[in-house]
Amino acid sequence: MAVSGTPVRGRGPREVVRAWIEAFNRQDAPALGALYADDAVNHQMPEAPVIGRAAITRMFREAFQAIPDMGFEVVNLIEAGEWAALEWNGWGTHLGPLGSVPPSGRRYALQGCGFFQVRDGKIVRQRGYWDRATLANQLGLAL
Repeated sequence: MAVSGTPVRGRGPREVVRAWIEAFNRQDAPALGALYADDAVNHQMPEAPVIGRAAITRMFREAFQAIPDMGFEVVNLIEAGEWAALEWNGWGTHLGPLGSVPPSGRRYALQGCGFFQVRDGKIVRQRGYWDRATLANQLGLAL
């Protein structure tokens, strides 16, 4: 993975993910994007991976437009080598279109976890796992 942009120098994965958490809960897509390497991969299972800083930033921008109160609280944040593992409880209200899904106006709450690989102060790989069936059920959507 190529790493460019302004890295969070001298910070390990835990500190970079803490900056990610703060930007996410502010719904600041540009600040989130700045934490990723140019060719980073964000893979929210089982969806197709999102590749590259620009595409990842766009993904967050679209999600925040659809769910303007999206946020989460940290349950656990663990660091090991280049990796940080984040367990979270999340929430939001689906008020805008999300891809082809029209707004439902419903609130959701769910749990999940994410794994972040950090090199030179930038996220190079992220994988997220959360229950899509629970989310679809709470939003009144068919799977």
